[in-house]
Amino acid sequence: MSHFAKINPSGIVENIIVAEQEYIDTLLDKDSWVQTSYNTRGGVHLFGGVPLRKNYAGYGYTYDSVRDAFIPPKPYPSWILNEDTCLWEAPVQMPVDENIYLWDESLVNWRQVQIAGDN
Repeated sequence: MSHFAKINPSGIVENIIVAEQEYIDTLLDKDSWVQTSYNTRGGVHLFGGVPLRKNYAGYGYTYDSVRDAFIPPKPYPSWILNEDTCLWEAPVQMPVDENIYLWDESLVNWRQVQIAGDN
């Protein structure tokens, strides 16, 4: 069994099913179904297999036929598409320390989260 994403005319994923290729081939709209790999993220297969279409399809993702890739919705206007992974990245790298950060689009930067009880 494989995973297949149904793509609307705008390239947006509308549905995801698990089926055999033979079943997809019987559908009247078979050309709108594209196989996707549950184990692929950022162009890497999680278990060392062959990656398929950069990312596992999700509802609302875009299928880009030129890149042959599933691209998630853009989380913030300032984020940039990584052409190698087809994932969105912040224009500023998140600090790597013991703190927790959230993206603040108004600052176009990461903002440290203050946890209740922290001084």
